[in-house]
Amino acid sequence: MPRCLLVDDDREIRTLVADYLQGYGIEVRAVADGPSMRRELNILPPRYDLVLLDLMLPGESGLDLCRWLRGQAPGLPLIMLTAQGDPISRVIGLELGADDYIAKPFEPRELVARVNALLRRAKAAPPLPVSAAGSLVRFEGWTLDRLQRQLSSPDQVLVALSNAEFRLLSAFVDHPGRVLSRDQLLELTREGSPGITDRSIDLAVSRLRQKLGDPTREPGLIRTVRGAGYQFNAKVDK
Repeated sequence: MPRCLLVDDDREIRTLVADYLQGYGIEVRAVADGPSMRRELNILPPRYDLVLLDLMLPGESGLDLCRWLRGQAPGLPLIMLTAQGDPISRVIGLELGADDYIAKPFEPRELVARVNALLRRAKAAPPLPVSAAGSLVRFEGWTLDRLQRQLSSPDQVLVALSNAEFRLLSAFVDHPGRVLSRDQLLELTREGSPGITDRSIDLAVSRLRQKLGDPTREPGLIRTVRGAGYQFNAKVDK
């Protein structure tokens, strides 16, 4: 049974969402704030397959918790719960590494569908290398460890990657110099599920560029090819 951590300060929403998801075979643990979320996620071995996180929380904001989560558990699927009239926070949350969002008030069946779609994508993610040999990929001073899912800068600083960013960078280093369309990137990152659009690829590329310190107005590591897609311009050593 998949296990979900729900973080929302509204008691009624916690009860309704937990009861509804559990009716569809998803075990739910509901907490009200950031400290409780941290305690749950710091327990080893990991207990959860997905996090539902409300952005409008008292004290520590959902955006801060999103940033913390992506540093601690880059590959843990994350869906944001946002206010209907709060598009800016939704965009920021996606840029920080959330995998999806759903606006309040929401249709419970849509929430279940999004949760199940994200769990399927996480389960269908490309398998990691089973051997450390060959799992390291180097480009322009950067090192991507696909076994540990870690990216190191030329200054040997670890850079946290979300699940989507990791899969996208893996697709790029596997096809250096090749122009990849958005449809191809959706397929290569296994995100071609219903509800996932070209826009999700554009957002992931934008986030990845920021983390690579890649300029957007001049040729860099990730080049935009107008009308065609994206090209990874780096010499890759495996």
